[in-house]
Amino acid sequence: MAASPDFPAKARAAWGDAPDWIVALAEACQRETQSGVARRLGVSGSQISHVLANNYAGRLDRIEQLVRGAYLGATVDCPVLGEISRDRCLDEQGRPFAATSSLRASLYRACRGGCPHATHCKGAAA
Repeated sequence: MAASPDFPAKARAAWGDAPDWIVALAEACQRETQSGVARRLGVSGSQISHVLANNYAGRLDRIEQLVRGAYLGATVDCPVLGEISRDRCLDEQGRPFAATSSLRASLYRACRGGCPHATHCKGAAA
């Protein structure tokens, strides 16, 4: 039977003096599983692997914010929901408009209407 991966060692080897959020990500993968962490963050397991290996070609800042929200307790003040975790904020930004829910509609408009925490939605038409 193969030994389970040592995610913290993988991160240290690739990053050297790794940022706190990389350490948190590696430790979460060690405690849980890489696929479990990926599911919680809403990304793929291969994205997690590439981030830990320090060769991720995508938006590293987005992954960082997801990790900070999910594992380091980072929060934001949502204009609709109040204080929420940073990873939930990013998740809400990515959800589609839903006229059947006044909350969804309010969130959709807020995320695209100048919320200071919006990332990929800035400048999008409401």
